[in-house]
Amino acid sequence: MRVTQSMLSNNLLRNLTNSSTQMNQYMDQLYSGKKISKPSDDPMVAMKGVSYRSELSRIEQFERNTSEANSRLDNTDAAIDQANNAVQRLRELAVKASNGTNSSDEYQSIVEEAKQLEEHLVDIANTNVNGKYIFNGTNSDTPPVSIDENGEVTSDFTDDDVQIEVSSGINVKTNMNGSTVFGEAGELFDTVGKFIDNLEAEENIEDSIGELETSINGVLDSRAEIGARMNRLELVENRLADQKIVTTETLSDNEDVDFAEAITNLMTQESLHRAALSAGSRIIQPSLVDFLR
Repeated sequence: MRVTQSMLSNNLLRNLTNSSTQMNQYMDQLYSGKKISKPSDDPMVAMKGVSYRSELSRIEQFERNTSEANSRLDNTDAAIDQANNAVQRLRELAVKASNGTNSSDEYQSIVEEAKQLEEHLVDIANTNVNGKYIFNGTNSDTPPVSIDENGEVTSDFTDDDVQIEVSSGINVKTNMNGSTVFGEAGELFDTVGKFIDNLEAEENIEDSIGELETSINGVLDSRAEIGARMNRLELVENRLADQKIVTTETLSDNEDVDFAEAITNLMTQESLHRAALSAGSRIIQPSLVDFLR
């Protein structure tokens, strides 16, 4: 077969075009830091990248869920701690009132402080965080406890669980039932109300000491349960953090370019391209224009 000048020129142009395309690919890798710029460059890498990104998004959503769960548990724990302090103080007042050495003014101040603490416990039971009453289960738009002008306290706790998914198949209860903290049908408020009645009647105060201690134990048990959930949530958070690191590293290995390799490839391809240009300029025969110079 006769090799014509046209064939040499076409082959040279085709090879130079391929060489330029290869150099552009390496330059794009260095610019973007990614192995591919479009799925057609490597469909397998692109498909794996979609899968890894989906997994990373799922982990990040669970991290947001754990943050929300932590916020709910932290607020619940703080409210229970305040309730415990209030009931502890009521017990101290009961002990103080029972010793019989208080003056009338001191005794009256005990009565007034007990009433204030009762109102404080009502406020704690109606703790509202971000527009939600945390001790009223799924009925979080309604305050569970009310106190009338006569000081009568009524409670209606909804004990449905509020759960948040913090990992695949793992749900954490993020609320504490009001009846668990404050007793079935608000027994804690009944105990405090009875204590105040005993103070005003100046009788049976010793009975209130034991009843308040029982209420304290119930509040402490509730806080212990919250602490156990917070510990479990911390373990889930640690596992999510580990999963995120592994997934991010896998995604990087799949898509991120090896800069040393890309630079070496670019320099090699550039040398080949220059050599091709130089060789081509010698292979292609001179044209009439060259003789007219």
